[in-house]
Amino acid sequence: MIILVINCGSSSIKYQLFDMKSATDYEVKAKGLVEKIGLPEGNITHKPKGKASFEKALPIPDHKLGMKLVMDALVDPEHGVLKSFDDVDAVGHRIVQGADFFDGSCLVNDDVLKKIEICCDFAPLHNPAHLLGIHAITQVLPKTPQVVVFDTAFHQTMPDYAYMYALPYDYYTDYHVRRYGAHGTSHQYVSRRGAEFVGLDINNSKIITCHIGNGSSVTAVKNGKCIDTSMGFTPLEGMIMGTRCGNVDCNVIPYMMKKKNISPDEMTAIMNKKSGLIGLGGVSSDMRETEEAAANGDARARLAINKLTYDIVKLIGAYSVVLDGVDLIVWTAGIGEHNHKVRRRVCEKLGSIGVKLDFAANEKAFGEEALISAPDSKVKVALIPTEEELMIALDTMNIVAK
Repeated sequence: MIILVINCGSSSIKYQLFDMKSATDYEVKAKGLVEKIGLPEGNITHKPKGKASFEKALPIPDHKLGMKLVMDALVDPEHGVLKSFDDVDAVGHRIVQGADFFDGSCLVNDDVLKKIEICCDFAPLHNPAHLLGIHAITQVLPKTPQVVVFDTAFHQTMPDYAYMYALPYDYYTDYHVRRYGAHGTSHQYVSRRGAEFVGLDINNSKIITCHIGNGSSVTAVKNGKCIDTSMGFTPLEGMIMGTRCGNVDCNVIPYMMKKKNISPDEMTAIMNKKSGLIGLGGVSSDMRETEEAAANGDARARLAINKLTYDIVKLIGAYSVVLDGVDLIVWTAGIGEHNHKVRRRVCEKLGSIGVKLDFAANEKAFGEEALISAPDSKVKVALIPTEEELMIALDTMNIVAK
């Protein structure tokens, strides 16, 4: 079964084309990344199996153009791997927010699309991008089944005292206000693969997974199940991110709306798109550019980096207590997999819970599975590249086959 997996993030589109013969017998025919969507200069990298890769820099103002670049790359005469789009048997999509409408993956239909659209209020940076991806596929492949896989599903095992807010109870019963989390497909994969990689029994384990990228979240996983996660009702809650503010005193919001005479929609856009690294650091929403500015003496860029480090340390510290100890810390996603400086800054502050970093191993680790803790570290620390696309492909194959 030829399955195209689309993973639309807040500023990126990851894609992979799988030839799925079974759950354990599969081939990745092509993969790629469209990144820096919405920034002055974006980029597409396309890597077809058996053919030359290509990379191109160009402005990519929105996800609509990003999806067009993906589809064009797959059928390109020189770099493509498909003769036509008719070769695709099914398409799987990552969806950040399914609220309490969905407790698992499902086929796309009109009712599903309506519910995903309702959930745009809960994930304003992501769900609209996911819908663009679904509609773009529908235009090209109107008869091809599409499956949606929800990031919120893995977090449904949280106890009520972890997912509830101390607001009037009818906000929950009438308006679905509760913690949902995000990045669940990633946290599920890297916790299970991380346990296997370091020799832990996932059913008897205490793991903290750090999905650190343009969007970031940290999750406490006990015996393979999520018991708490840093993102909340929307992916805005938690730690500082590329353009998102993370936790703030709720009263800041109406205070600034009155001071600047701005609407709720404008304030939502500011918190989601103009805050985080770009808002605090003032340089870029991209960590690489923020690091470069800090190295050149930019004080605000350094402040943003220190804030990022502090937020991750605080979450790991809290979750180590919630879990009553920790066996393994896993790093994944764009920053987590590729930025050894961030990993070192954080791990150097975790000595009190038994973390001891292997500095040489950490510096060498880049985008591939690696154990980066020292041999005598009480807590193992690993880099596990996330495989959200594989998880989505498996769900898509199973649902379409049925």
